[in-house]
Order: sequence, then C-alpha cells, then structure tokens
Amino acid sequence: MQTILFPAKSTWPELIARPVADNADIRQRVEPILAQVRTEGDAALRRLTAQFDRVELDDLLASEAEIAEAETLLTDDLKAAIQDAHRNIRTFHETQLQPPQPVETMPGVMCWRKSVPIDRVGLYIPGGTAPLFSTVLMLGVPAQIAGCREVVLCTPANREGKVHPAILYAARLVGVPKIVKVGGAQAVAAMAYGTETVPKVYKIFGPGNQYVTAAKQLVAQDGVAIDMPAGPSEVAVYADDTARPAFVAADLLSQAEHGTDSHVLLVSTSEKLIQDTLVEINRQLPQLPRHEMAAQTLRHSKAVLVKTEAEAVELLNAYAAEHLILATDHAETLAAQVTNAGSVFLGHYTPEAATRCLPTATPAPTAAFRWTVSSRKSPSSK
Repeated sequence: MQTILFPAKSTWPELIARPVADNADIRQRVEPILAQVRTEGDAALRRLTAQFDRVELDDLLASEAEIAEAETLLTDDLKAAIQDAHRNIRTFHETQLQPPQPVETMPGVMCWRKSVPIDRVGLYIPGGTAPLFSTVLMLGVPAQIAGCREVVLCTPANREGKVHPAILYAARLVGVPKIVKVGGAQAVAAMAYGTETVPKVYKIFGPGNQYVTAAKQLVAQDGVAIDMPAGPSEVAVYADDTARPAFVAADLLSQAEHGTDSHVLLVSTSEKLIQDTLVEINRQLPQLPRHEMAAQTLRHSKAVLVKTEAEAVELLNAYAAEHLILATDHAETLAAQVTNAGSVFLGHYTPEAATRCLPTATPAPTAAFRWTVSSRKSPSSK
C-alpha cells in the first residue's frame, strides 16, 4: 500500500483515480454470448455454462430437494446471522410503504405519487469465489415487500452443479422460488430475453464482474431496465488518533479481498496511525483465505496523510467512496460535512464488512446516504 504525505491539491485527481479497464474488448466478447442465448435459449445456457463454469447441468433450476438440503449444510450461527440480517433489512424497507398523499397544487388540481411493484424482476447473485448471499437479502427483501409478482434469481453453480447453500437458504427466506444455476453474461441474457426455463423480466438487479456489468449495459440498449452498471467495490476510511489500527486494517482488507480491481483508500491526520495500520495489514493479510487477491488490490491502493481534518473531508468528498468509514470519536459531527458517499459508517464499532446486511439505502432521490451508527462504547463494555 503506497503512503503519500501531504499531497498538493493539484495532485488529487490522479491520487484518487480508480483503476480503469478498457471494456471495449469485454463488450466484444459479451455480444455473441447475448446473441446465442437470445436465439438458442436453454441450449445456449447449458453450452456456455459448460464452457465457462466447467459444469454440465442436467437441470437449470435448483430443485426443491437442493433448497431443503441447504438448511442442513449451514451452521446454526450462520443461519441466525442471515435471519437477523433479514429482519434488519425488512424493518428498514417496510417504512417505505407509504400511502399516496394527494397535494392540491392549485384549486381543483390534485397530484400524488404512488409506488407500484415491478411485475417481474431478475436478481443476479455472484456465486463464484465469493458467494454474495447478503445480496440475496438486499435485493430479495425489497422485492418481497413491494409485492413483485414474479422474482427469478440467477447465480452460478460450482463444478458439482451445486449452488452455495447460503444463497439457497437466503433465497427461500425472501420467498424466491425460481433459482437458476447459471451465471455470467449468459444469465443476464436469459433474464433479459427469456428462455424455455427463464422468464423474461422487466428489470435486472445485482452486482457482478466486468462481463456481467457489460451484459447489463448491452441489454439495457434493448429496452430491459437495469439498476445500475456497478463498478468495482471500494472503501475509504478516515481515521485519526482515536482509531484502532487493527480495526482500520481489517476494514481495508475486508474490501481489498473482494477482487483485484477493488480499491481501498486510507486518509488520516496522524502519521503514527497510518504506520501502525500498515503494520497491522501486514500482520493480518497472511491470515486471509483470499490473501493473494487482497495483496494485489493493495498494490494500487493508497494511505494519505493530510494536515487537517477539513482537508481530509475535502479529499474524501472528491473521492466519493462507495463505502466511507469515519473511524473517529466525533464521527456524527464529521458526517455532517460529508456530501459525496454511497454509504457512511459512523464510529469505531461500525465496520462496513459486519454491517453489509443492515438496511440498504433507500432509492428516494432525497436520501443520498445510508447511515449506520455505532455505540459510543466498546461492545465488551455493554
């Protein structure tokens, strides 16, 4: 991880630039995949799954027996954690069910806003090196609350033709009955155009790799709505002398291990905090199952020392992190100055990795951030 001391503001654009990949080549590879699925349906899905995932699928759908078996393959602790996350997310999103409120804009003219469910939606859930069962909850719970009539979930199977049991368990919890064991661009194509097994949906949600993102962008040109073209995952941490270096290092590593195109940024007014955090990163890194991937991410990531907290906030607002952690004793006060971030985590005991299954950000245009607040006290002192 590169350490940069007191950078001039003129260097900030280069300093905070994300790694950029030329996706023209990726799109050229994805276009024929979409065309094959569009014209050949299930046959193309089976062939492409065998080609890319090295598995021959007899049935494209997860069976009821597989879904029921998933519950027996998970530990009680993991199932309890998934259930807790489900309750948290549902509690948050239920507040968005608001009745129409007519407004008389002028005498005799009534206007109101009414939310209705999308009739048929598709959820894409990564399931390769890091199965994102938390995403099943983040997407499935709002669909469940909204009352979407039909929800289809696509996720890749392993070499044995099995879907990760946590994904199956979470899918049952949110009431998703149709789980397609197909991933990649071919899964996006199946949901966009429909096949004999996969119904055509009206909108596709969910993250994925560069091929999935390119596929979503291309099918959007054919009139299929998508949530957004998700980029690589990232986290920025602001930490001062009150922060715990071990905690900061763990926060940075938890995002670095997402993929080699992830990005992590540490900003601090304390050189000692940066030095101690780097020591902790070197100590914790070898313990990660995905340490090689995290190490590659750290090579293009930065720790930046600035002179003042005001400068740190300005730099972080310019960076506009997907996830921003404010590891300081006065996080709530500092958060009032944040204008650009996807989600903000306040305090020393609100690690982004541990709160991934807390409520997702409301889609209302006026709600720019998801706020997660920690206790002022250590969990051990409660």
